[in-house]
Amino acid sequence: MRLKFSYILALGLAAGIGAWMYSGTVVIGGRADSPNATPPPAERQDASTDALFRVKVAHLTATERKAVLDIRGRTEAHAKVQVRSETAARVIERPAKEGSRIAAGEILCVLDKGTREASVLEAKAMLAQAELDHSAATQLSTKGFTAQTRVAAVQASLDAARARVEEVELELDRTIIRSPIGGIIESPMANIGARLNVGDTCATVVDTDPMTAIGQVSEVDIAKVSVGMAAEVELITGQTFDGVVRYISPAAHADTRTFRIEVEVPNPDGIARDGVTALTRLPLASEKAHKISPAILTLNDAGQVGLRAVGDNNTTEFFPVTVLGGEQDGVWVGGLPESVTVITVGQDYVTDGQLVEPVLETAEVAQ
Repeated sequence: MRLKFSYILALGLAAGIGAWMYSGTVVIGGRADSPNATPPPAERQDASTDALFRVKVAHLTATERKAVLDIRGRTEAHAKVQVRSETAARVIERPAKEGSRIAAGEILCVLDKGTREASVLEAKAMLAQAELDHSAATQLSTKGFTAQTRVAAVQASLDAARARVEEVELELDRTIIRSPIGGIIESPMANIGARLNVGDTCATVVDTDPMTAIGQVSEVDIAKVSVGMAAEVELITGQTFDGVVRYISPAAHADTRTFRIEVEVPNPDGIARDGVTALTRLPLASEKAHKISPAILTLNDAGQVGLRAVGDNNTTEFFPVTVLGGEQDGVWVGGLPESVTVITVGQDYVTDGQLVEPVLETAEVAQ
């Protein structure tokens, strides 16, 4: 029984092999000329490698840009003077009031004169006596009845008397404190009855016409600013004034490397106040530039900021750019050719000099 099963199995295998050989799909191992042989990996072709990398592009054309340099700072009064007493006395009168506008030379405080008027009378009497002595000595000297040394001594006494009169008159005049400038009196002032010593403040006068807008300009932009440039100053309070650059610092600040500039603003009505936050705008010379979306900016291998563009032969090229300023709908850049085709999608996945397939966007980047 076991022998019969072996015969049946052998006959089945022989029949299967014969049927397979009859079909003609024989592959001879190691024969490169076999029609069904598997080609080696080097001969395999993938159709996808023939396709170029696709990038979206947009045509940009440079337009005129009216550049404006924004400088943030504050207002500063043209002059702010603390008017101090030059003598010691009690305040007996105060004609001016806080907040009032005064002219140069007007009286701020009147001090007690004390014995100063009497000192003036005494000095004038001594001057008169010195003048008489000098006249008599001179007459006697011309007649030869007195020595020249006597005349010189009398002359010295006369000069001292005159100096004494000037001194006491100046001391008397110091009891009336006047404003050296015109402006508005700032609070507080010295009260009536208060004693002022030498150097104590009677009042502070602020001259706000013209007003000055000050700010700091970086060393990168300072070459664009010059004395006499027109400027627009906008205060945080909402007022806007036209002014002129009157001063540029000749040296940069040691820590910030910025330069102080001052813009003079007419302020006859006193609308602009001292110490208010201000934004100064300086119109610069117009220049051609491109407005782009900041999303299309990229970096090259050297870390430079720029754009990748596509040339006439569809090869990529990198253009370093300089950011000139920003607005709500994009940024202005310089450094590009006047007309250029930039990559807007895929710029981070290609290298310089790579052949690509550009696809033009349906809507160009806004200029």
